[in-house]
Amino acid sequence: QVQVEESGGGSVQTGDSLRLSCTASGRTSSKWAMGWFRQTPGKERESVARIWSGGSTFYSNFVKGRFFISRGDAQNTAILQMDNLKPEDTGVYFCAAGRKGTTSPADYDYWGRGTQVTVSS
Repeated sequence: QVQVEESGGGSVQTGDSLRLSCTASGRTSSKWAMGWFRQTPGKERESVARIWSGGSTFYSNFVKGRFFISRGDAQNTAILQMDNLKPEDTGVYFCAAGRKGTTSPADYDYWGRGTQVTVSS
């Protein structure tokens, strides 16, 4: 059994920063990729950033230069540093872990419950 848990969401103003943390525990693998996704009402869950086991990263265009994903000190932890936040970044942010590090939610095996990020203008 694997559990994924996110933390660090909140309500901020435009231009502020937030730091999201994610930890996968249980029967995990050091070879997993970890990804951050976000979802807003009426829209599909979209990829924000992901990091592979070797440390390579990938960002969606709408967060490049503003968001940064990194591995935490513990195995299967991922940090998403979000700078210069905009109102359009508002949504529920989900962390996911799995063997395939793609932009497709279907390729991730384990998901957290999500954490709300609200950016007001």
